[in-house]
Amino acid sequence: MLDNTGHVEYRRDPALPATEERSYCGSGILKSLAVFVVAACLAIHGQLPPRQMADPAVAALGRGFVSDTAQVNGTTLHYVRGGAGPAILLLHGFPEDWYAYHRIMPQLAKQFTVVAIDLRGIGGSAPTAGGYDAANMAEDVHQLAEHLHLEHVYVVGHDIGGMVAYAFARRYPETSRGVMMLDAPLPGLGPWDAVRANPITWHISFQQTRGLPEQLLAGREAIYLRHFLDSSTFSDADVARYAKAYASPEHLRAALEIYRAFPANEKFNAAQLSTISVPLILAPGKNSPFVTLMPSYADALRTHGCANVEIEVIENSVHYVADEQPDAVAQLIKRHASL
Repeated sequence: MLDNTGHVEYRRDPALPATEERSYCGSGILKSLAVFVVAACLAIHGQLPPRQMADPAVAALGRGFVSDTAQVNGTTLHYVRGGAGPAILLLHGFPEDWYAYHRIMPQLAKQFTVVAIDLRGIGGSAPTAGGYDAANMAEDVHQLAEHLHLEHVYVVGHDIGGMVAYAFARRYPETSRGVMMLDAPLPGLGPWDAVRANPITWHISFQQTRGLPEQLLAGREAIYLRHFLDSSTFSDADVARYAKAYASPEHLRAALEIYRAFPANEKFNAAQLSTISVPLILAPGKNSPFVTLMPSYADALRTHGCANVEIEVIENSVHYVADEQPDAVAQLIKRHASL
């Protein structure tokens, strides 16, 4: 117990013989130590219970949503899961994380199993030394689906996530019932050079520069991300949340390495010529700078063997379509993921 000075004072229980009391105290200490060691081991190995209560954003999705991690493809992926039914995997773009889909996940969960994933090195997913090319991150997603015992999945990707979703369709066409790319250009295909030449994508070259962005952005993540996230759609709290997902030096480096892997993505995409029948949906925002390029992208995909390509333009939106028009995007996903 505590004495009046705040120090621990031990008092012997007169009901216990001295030898029994010593044994009791010793066993109590050992039990406490054992509990501490077990908890520490579980934390180290990522086996603690799902972390849904640690993030209020997960609780806000509604009952049945959980946050957890899985060891896949040499890394740890964080995901948020909810609902029941055919599986939909949601992949975010830059500069967001799984939370990019928080407005549409409750709608989709009414008839689907919904899994929103933090890409390798972002948010709750562990940074690694390499492996940030789209083909390898598609392997991350594939192994996570297997880990969760999800079959014949529908994959939705925005921006960078769209590049990963397309690589998933290429690598695992037999396990995908469809892919939707939300306002996502594809390196190495069709009008990619026009994408790179557009002043609005200046950040691609900047983030591919070795060493410099890490130094300039450290501690200024919120300022940088606010440049991309318009205040009419994203609150200061949203920006602060995303800034936290990219804030540590390792996570910031991971975000940059994803862009530095674009040349590998170009080579991978250009080399894919086999015929696949996976339904591919290109879904740009009506006011996006990419919308006029989508017919050329569709033609390039068909030339590269994609037999089932459609374009679905999302009205009254620009780039962050799931944030700007969540209801329209949810309905679009439902329509195609149900086929």
